Amino acid sequence: MKTTFDPMFQPYPSNRFCVTAKNGMVATGNSLAADAGLEVLKKGGNAVDAAIATAAALTVVEASCNGIGSDSFAIVWMKDKLYGLNSSGWAPKNISREKVLEKSTDGKVPTFGWTPITVPGAPKAWVELNKKFGKLSLLEDLMPAIRYAEDGFPLSPMIAYSFERATKRFKELFKDKPEYDEWFRVFTNNGEPYHFGDIVKLPDHAKTLRLIGETMGDAFYKGEIADALVKQSERDGGFFTKEDLSEFEAKWVEPIGVEYHGYKVWEIPPNGQGIVALMALNILKEFEFREKEHVDTYHKQFEAIKMAFADAKHYVTDPDFMKIDYNDLIKPEYGKMRSEEIDMNEAHMPKVSEPPKSGTVYLCTADGEGNMVSFIQSNYMGFGSGIVVEGYGLSLQNRGCDFSLDENHYNVLMPRKRTYHTIIPGFITNADCTKPVAPFGVMGGYMQPQGHVQVAMNYIDFKMNPQMALDAPRWQWMKDKTFTVEPSFRYEIVQQLLSKGHDVQYANSITGFGRGQMIVRLDNGVLVGGCESRTDSNIACY
Repeated sequence: MKTTFDPMFQPYPSNRFCVTAKNGMVATGNSLAADAGLEVLKKGGNAVDAAIATAAALTVVEASCNGIGSDSFAIVWMKDKLYGLNSSGWAPKNISREKVLEKSTDGKVPTFGWTPITVPGAPKAWVELNKKFGKLSLLEDLMPAIRYAEDGFPLSPMIAYSFERATKRFKELFKDKPEYDEWFRVFTNNGEPYHFGDIVKLPDHAKTLRLIGETMGDAFYKGEIADALVKQSERDGGFFTKEDLSEFEAKWVEPIGVEYHGYKVWEIPPNGQGIVALMALNILKEFEFREKEHVDTYHKQFEAIKMAFADAKHYVTDPDFMKIDYNDLIKPEYGKMRSEEIDMNEAHMPKVSEPPKSGTVYLCTADGEGNMVSFIQSNYMGFGSGIVVEGYGLSLQNRGCDFSLDENHYNVLMPRKRTYHTIIPGFITNADCTKPVAPFGVMGGYMQPQGHVQVAMNYIDFKMNPQMALDAPRWQWMKDKTFTVEPSFRYEIVQQLLSKGHDVQYANSITGFGRGQMIVRLDNGVLVGGCESRTDSNIACY
């Protein structure tokens, strides 16, 4: 029977409660992907196996947000220790700002096509996580995703909306451009958009996942998939060589953190923008917050996030190319200095300061042994570059469009350089990092560190449960003194913020304010999960 209702029409506020479990939990933006993680947990896998299974499934069931050609970051609590993984790809060795400027019409890296594509890091992340921590084989972890891709899956409301929007936009942008033909073959219904409830099959995607699982990623980075990617790149004017893929490695890194009101909040160090959230919290820790719905609370948050972004956009890039030590940006004395610059009576334009000497889909998992994973994976913008590797269903991200072509900019495009990266997984522990408290994250470009600050403060300062910490109305800094707030944001607070000089505008919808997940571990081992009410989010647990 034809659908008679609009799955995107939500006239009434929904009220979700936290979910509890003992043996395992998976929280992500799609119920099928969450179930994939639960399947491997019940099969004997741990939280890492569940994270890989869920991430791979998301490349299928949320292909409009991420894919096998994405990048990934992870924070893992395993056997009483915190680990970080940065699997963001570098620019091809044959690219240069001069070559891109020759093709550019506006002095910027283009958004679509082969030029903004950097080496995909997601498959390497799955391999590294599986090798270091997995209890099952990589192929076993990928099997639920392979099954979804081969047998087909129904489109959920938000993803159907994304497919429809992308198809309409790409028809206009990519008309008479044959390099994008494969995208239409793979992700449309004979050129027309898929809709809510339609069954979508991705057989080439399944083939690629199977090859990755059977070869521990070698087919992707050294074998037939790499050959196909490079051949297509050369045909269509891209810059890739086989060595760009074969020489790429994910980086195990030490997470960075700041103490915040009795807890410690952790992020992956640059090139990711998680440091933005930490810089803001490093400023905000100098204040005591007792009431969330108060103009002074929001004023301090607004001023702190502007300062953090100003510093990050000036300094943060690939750490191998940074001109300062990124740890200087989160030193306690720097946060104190910045907090003293906040004028409680008036909003100010964001400005860079000088630190003392010396920068998507999200999921989190937990198992019954105490292990927890915070994991994020992204195409960057929707379907990414619009390029799909022919015969492999491999959609490629457009992360490189964040590079600058200004030769004096910290994040200037260079060969084998990783760009400033927006995707960030978050993690909360107790103050001395002896107990895991909560993996958490909020997707959505430059909303992500702003979402991290808000969710962390909701949980720590305002004692909200995970579900309410996510559901609370959000704000987002746009530029200068301009902020947007969700439609449910309190009117009287907006008026008071306007009187302090903030330019606060109500958004027409909630779609631009990120999508988050959170799992809290209680002292008795019970898992308490919250999932995003702004999207097709769900929790699977047992």
